[in-house]
Amino acid sequence: MNSIYHALAELEKNNEAAALCTVTRSEGSTPRHVGSKMLVYADGHFLGTIGGGDMEHRVLDEAQIAIAEGKPRTLNYTLADPARGDPGVCGGTVEVFVEPILPAPLIIVIGGGHVGKAVVHLAKWLGFRVAVSDDRAEFATESAVPGADAYYVGTMDQLPSQVHIDKRTVLILTTRGSPVDTAGISPLLDSDAAYIGVIGSRRRWSVTEKKLREKGIGAEKIARVHSPMGLELQAETPEEIALSIMAEVLMSRDAATGKMMKGEE
Repeated sequence: MNSIYHALAELEKNNEAAALCTVTRSEGSTPRHVGSKMLVYADGHFLGTIGGGDMEHRVLDEAQIAIAEGKPRTLNYTLADPARGDPGVCGGTVEVFVEPILPAPLIIVIGGGHVGKAVVHLAKWLGFRVAVSDDRAEFATESAVPGADAYYVGTMDQLPSQVHIDKRTVLILTTRGSPVDTAGISPLLDSDAAYIGVIGSRRRWSVTEKKLREKGIGAEKIARVHSPMGLELQAETPEEIALSIMAEVLMSRDAATGKMMKGEE
């Protein structure tokens, strides 16, 4: 059991995903009892056991789904009659709680200028992992943008080869102009990113969108982009703009409305 707790600590340290499966109820004859644990990794290997056999195999499958969806689940099994679909013949019943263990979502701030710096500070305070990317080496350093977990120097189109972008990754483009966005955003539109936002005015994005269409990028991909990104707060300072951006990121992640709560029933 100590090895599972050690493995959980290593997961957190390495920002890896897994699912912890725990027997929470056991009645009658069952292979393992309450408190038995199994840790299932994203690549399918596992540590510990909740009893073996077909039941454990089914839990392994459910653990992979829990990791992919990021949602816990409670599983109930009767171990009596395989002919009717039961995963065993012991005669008892088992309840297993499957809890996904996921790293904090990753925000990649592309562009280490004033607004990018403010976004990094706020995103870290909100509990995200944060990376900074810039094609200018002097803007992708701890001294220029303090507090990030990682720094990547390179053009925007190189980013997918530098860091894994999955469906929990947020891409915030606080870039310095439409030419930079036009030249580099295409590979990001092909990624699994949960959110892609581009800073700037409506006119700036209109120019970028036109250039992307001319390059043959489809409307469905272009529609993934939030631009101008952020909620309407009449924000002016880098810190206020960062707040506007992060408010939209949270709203998008949690399927919230962004409406004022005063007067809500």
